Amino acid sequence: MSRILAIDYGKKRTGIAVTDPMQIIASGLTTVATHELFAFLERYLKSEDVETIVIGEPKQMDYTDSELGSVIHAFAKALQEKYPHIIIERVDERFTSKMAFQTMIDSGLSKSKRRNKALVDEIAATIILQTFMDKKSPFN
Repeated sequence: MSRILAIDYGKKRTGIAVTDPMQIIASGLTTVATHELFAFLERYLKSEDVETIVIGEPKQMDYTDSELGSVIHAFAKALQEKYPHIIIERVDERFTSKMAFQTMIDSGLSKSKRRNKALVDEIAATIILQTFMDKKSPFN
């Protein structure tokens, strides 16, 4: 099987998470500077077999697009054009950063480590990926 990759797109940083090849476990991979995202994806997709890319879709509480919505839509469109053989999916990402921060607290990370915004973004990407995997699971 192929991996599923998730992206928590941000203005400055983008969190990346990925599954194992059997698509059983979602794990944080890294955080990259957003302006380096396409170069990172180019390198990663050359070395790993990815069948689906899941992009977090930021929504307001009333389900309207957030301020980054149009930027992320354009990013998803460019990604689909560059990699037409890869399925591009979108997942509601509301509250993932808060959930990531709470995960850090629950796992006992120190205050100094919880200030690491890159780690928050990576964990948020993992939550986006796990949400996608849970929705596609035949057991749900």
